[in-house]
Amino acid sequence: MAVNLSPVGGAAAQFFNNSGQVLTGGKLYTYAAGTTTPAVTYTTNSGLTANSNPIILDAAGRVPSSGEIWLSSGTQYKFVLKDANDVQLWTVDNLSGLASAGQAGYVTATQSQTVVTVPFTYLVGVNSLNVYVNGNKQVVTLNYTETTNSSITFLSGLNVGDIVEFTQ
Repeated sequence: MAVNLSPVGGAAAQFFNNSGQVLTGGKLYTYAAGTTTPAVTYTTNSGLTANSNPIILDAAGRVPSSGEIWLSSGTQYKFVLKDANDVQLWTVDNLSGLASAGQAGYVTATQSQTVVTVPFTYLVGVNSLNVYVNGNKQVVTLNYTETTNSSITFLSGLNVGDIVEFTQ
């Protein structure tokens, strides 16, 4: 399973209450973006072991055990932080995992294909994605548009067998 580090509490982050005190026993709930449907997060970059939901913060106000929160690639999350007494401190919605530098992958196109799924998530609009078709560099807005954080749309259809390579 492809996972990316969470931008909230991702690696050894420490949480505090609104008075600046360590949030011992705080609760970090994770939901599908815009909903109250629980969403799974993971303890390591292997994506094999799920965090509890809510994640109960340790005595230092940190995520226990690995100290990490990893999110499923291509999934948007909502995080809700509460204290030990279930008093809500904040909500952050529409979060995605942070893309790792040095990611790469490729897709073999079908005839006239225009929408291509990128094999990892990336940040749209910051020129972090490099796209090549059969080794030729493509230019955003000239050759393709960034449709979502996990797909692009070519302005003209590809040929069957074209190799679309992505790097970051």
